[in-house]
Amino acid sequence: MLEDLKRALREAIAGGATPASVAMMRDALVEAKVAVQEAREARDRTAAQLAHERGELETVRRRGQLAAGIGDRETVDVAARFEGKHAERVAMLERKLAALETEVAIGERDLEEMHAQFRAMQAAAKVPGAPAAPAAQAGLDERDTEHNALRRDAERAARETDAAARLEELKKRMGR
Repeated sequence: MLEDLKRALREAIAGGATPASVAMMRDALVEAKVAVQEAREARDRTAAQLAHERGELETVRRRGQLAAGIGDRETVDVAARFEGKHAERVAMLERKLAALETEVAIGERDLEEMHAQFRAMQAAAKVPGAPAAPAAQAGLDERDTEHNALRRDAERAARETDAAARLEELKKRMGR
């Protein structure tokens, strides 16, 4: 996930601790933070999909049992087909979630390493009387703020889309 960023980091370190290399490293660190955040969001979306799919599976199983209880063979057969489909989807989402959790863990570990290297490079590039490190940190904080604003906008749009979809579903159920 972060291999390109780690390569850029190694190149910046190889160039020595100059203000330019610190700036390159800061940019790589910001990109790494964004990548890890996107991986977390993908993991969270997958977890929500998995929870929903498990609920659907339980519903289909319950309906199949109810149909079996009243001797409705056709509904039992339909429920069995859907149970298989939902069970397959649950299994796939479980594997996907496990992979995303691993990706997030690796990304967070890589990000911590990059942070430590960035702080060391910042300290090495510091020239007496020059504010190289605080300026670099200010740039990092500014990009974090921009990223957080973009993330909030995206989350708000996703919530609005979800609310609209739920409203449409409710309207369908009510026959409107």
